[in-house]
Amino acid sequence: MHKLNHMSSLLLYLSFLFYLLFSSSSLNVAATDAANPFTPKASLIRYWKIQISNDLPKPWFLLNKASPLTAVESATFSKLANDQNALANQLQSFCSSADLLCFPDLSPSLETQDDKFINWADPEVKPKAFKVAGPAVQIGYGKSFNEGKAFKVAGPAVQIGYGKSFNEGNGMMVDGKAVNKWVEPGLFFRERMLKMGTIMPMPDIKDKLPKRSFLPRVISSKLPFSKISEMKRIFHAKENSSMASMLAAAVSECERAPNAGETKRCVGSLEDMIDFSISVLGHNVVVRTTENMEGSKKDVMIGKVNGINGGKVTKSVSCHQSLFPYLLYYCHSVLKVRVYEADILDPKTKAKINHGVAICHVDTSSWSAGHVAFMALGSGPGKIEVCHWIFENDMTWATAD
Repeated sequence: MHKLNHMSSLLLYLSFLFYLLFSSSSLNVAATDAANPFTPKASLIRYWKIQISNDLPKPWFLLNKASPLTAVESATFSKLANDQNALANQLQSFCSSADLLCFPDLSPSLETQDDKFINWADPEVKPKAFKVAGPAVQIGYGKSFNEGKAFKVAGPAVQIGYGKSFNEGNGMMVDGKAVNKWVEPGLFFRERMLKMGTIMPMPDIKDKLPKRSFLPRVISSKLPFSKISEMKRIFHAKENSSMASMLAAAVSECERAPNAGETKRCVGSLEDMIDFSISVLGHNVVVRTTENMEGSKKDVMIGKVNGINGGKVTKSVSCHQSLFPYLLYYCHSVLKVRVYEADILDPKTKAKINHGVAICHVDTSSWSAGHVAFMALGSGPGKIEVCHWIFENDMTWATAD
């Protein structure tokens, strides 16, 4: 009897092993990011655990921007990236699988006066036209006015920061001279505004750029980023097309010389963003962004305010999204800043509607006298600090408290 029970247990155990063997084979065919440890996202999470030395909650707002490619797709496109012609021949599949912003293959039905970009991952969405504007003024933090070209969706625009625009208007005096530019209320503000009970305008912090994902570094590192002609061939960019202009504009901004005291890098993978941030701040870091878009273009009330690192002057790494086929961020070190988190309240109900992140530039002495922040706040370089909110899908890194 004892031997029979033993044989029954053995048969049951062997049956269970066979079940696991065959069922796991079936599951692996359709493995999800959560189940398959070889996907780009799973690999990225492991990389985060290795590189970041604290046990704070993971920034899912950032990690969820990881490539949606499966393990097999990632390996396939990584191999194709070794040969730019091979990758170009599979552009539609590449764009669809990797959640990229791409120009469709040329066909009479798609050739129009205005180039349109298509998010192949969601082809049911009506294509949006991103026209290249005429002469515009590009304004980066601490940079002079420079004539350039700005991407816009509609209407005359002036580009501010990286990928953010506001419409032209009238009525501004700088050093007694009239400046024909309108600055959106709340775009810049003084540090003293970050106090509980303050009512202030919140600018439009909504991300205007189309949704895309990062590429895995194993793919992005193989793309000839600086070689415009090769990138144009990969992404089927016609001469003088919006895609060609977009590629050239992003590469030009990424490769310009850094400002005085600035360390900068453009990153097309999350691994590269992590590496740059820890190279500036060390491994004990945290990344923050404004929680949502509530309060945009309205008056809001400031609730509880928390100064990061005790509200002391510190340095941070800010990352601003750029318009590119895959998710590309312009990251740069920012010296002498104070970073704040603040609850954003509805001024009527006092209910919390958002949790904002703001950065205050303490030393503006190297900024151009024509910077729009001084137009908005009525001062000049080195005379005042300048604060602004972190917009949707932008972010700031700092040493963890």
